[in-house]
Amino acid sequence: MYRIQQSYRNSSIPDMRLNRRNDKIQPMENEKEVEERQEKEAKDLERIGEIGQVTLNGNKRKYKIHLLNIIGEIEGHENAGSSQKTTKYEHVLPQLAMIEDNDEIDGVLVLLNTVGGDVEAGLAIAEMIASLSKPTVSLVLGGGHSIGVPLAVSSDYSFIVPSATMVIHPVRSGGMFIGVIQSYRNIEKIQDRITEFVSNHSGMSQERMEELMLDTSQLVKDVGTMLDGKEAVKEGLIDSIGGIKDAMEKLYDMIEQTKIS
Repeated sequence: MYRIQQSYRNSSIPDMRLNRRNDKIQPMENEKEVEERQEKEAKDLERIGEIGQVTLNGNKRKYKIHLLNIIGEIEGHENAGSSQKTTKYEHVLPQLAMIEDNDEIDGVLVLLNTVGGDVEAGLAIAEMIASLSKPTVSLVLGGGHSIGVPLAVSSDYSFIVPSATMVIHPVRSGGMFIGVIQSYRNIEKIQDRITEFVSNHSGMSQERMEELMLDTSQLVKDVGTMLDGKEAVKEGLIDSIGGIKDAMEKLYDMIEQTKIS
């Protein structure tokens, strides 16, 4: 590192340094700037550790992207086991409300790797994402199973990596089940809410989703269908095959179009 005259340090002229990456002389950060940057980095790491969320703003276009990480089981009104990775809807819903209310946030990137979970909690999160006024992009990594399907399609545009899978299956009932016609009708209504949401936010029809739900030829111990990345796109469930670079670039372009309009 090369420095200009030492006398600059205590004068009104900022200390300078040579940036070896682009051979340009740039002002060095003062102690206050360093402390503020380190404090921000520490807070970002803490948020990632606690709820898997952070605001990304290091891109060239200076857009502020809120990263929403949905992993493991979608936890609803009951706590999952202590050994399970979960996404708690009571954490996510306030964050989404904050995003909508924050004029500084330009867009939302949703990363998904979930086995599914509570239907009511999953649909609540999906409806919140779908109703945001800011551009949203989702990326399925690993899996977007069960109630993860509506979460994956709730964004304005969706991506899936080739190795990821999505499982579509009928609604299951946990706990006590009363074997009467009213119980079956209730499950059908819940299932209709899911299939209708997915058909409204993707290129897959409600009829096709119900057909895949009831397929008996794929899953050994269950009814339903597993789609890999390419199959999910072919079926119209997900918009495109892609990774994090594709998702970020798409989100930048959507934000830019929003600002122009």
